[in-house]
Amino acid sequence: MHTAEFIVSSARLTELHECSALLRRTRLRAEEIVDEARTLLAEAERDGDAERVRELTGQLDQARRSYCQVLNAYMLISRRITAERQEILQAQLEADRHAVA
Repeated sequence: MHTAEFIVSSARLTELHECSALLRRTRLRAEEIVDEARTLLAEAERDGDAERVRELTGQLDQARRSYCQVLNAYMLISRRITAERQEILQAQLEADRHAVA
């Protein structure tokens, strides 16, 4: 692997890790929002407030959908990080083989 290619790959990997960290924090917050929505819905159900139950059920469904989107993005970034690492390792192995030969 040429030095320039390694620098670009390393920079890409760093950016992917930064995105992953942001998505991890977002995922944790999305989990909290789903839990909060679930708690509010349970309270409304205990109180017998049918109007609020309908409203909060919709909000809980939206919170779950949003959580799924964040989770899917996090998984996609994680796979990309793995692929990028694999590409770097493969290129380094090939460079080492050429250096020894």
